[in-house]
Amino acid sequence: IKIANCYFEDVKNEIKRFELRKNDRNYKVGDRLKMMEFKDGEYTGRVINAVVTFILEDYEGIKEGYCILSIKLF
Repeated sequence: IKIANCYFEDVKNEIKRFELRKNDRNYKVGDRLKMMEFKDGEYTGRVINAVVTFILEDYEGIKEGYCILSIKLF
């Protein structure tokens, strides 16, 4: 999945441990994510590997069709 350049370092350094995503991939706990950094619409070549540990959806304040993924690097 794509990750914006402005968030890459915080995810890499485990400061940001969540992702707000459109749930168009039917995410499940245990899914492994290959998070590819994009800057100005171009792939930078940097990647983070993470696993989904929790999913929050269908909750007040979260737009229908979206979810918050709790992630852990591996």
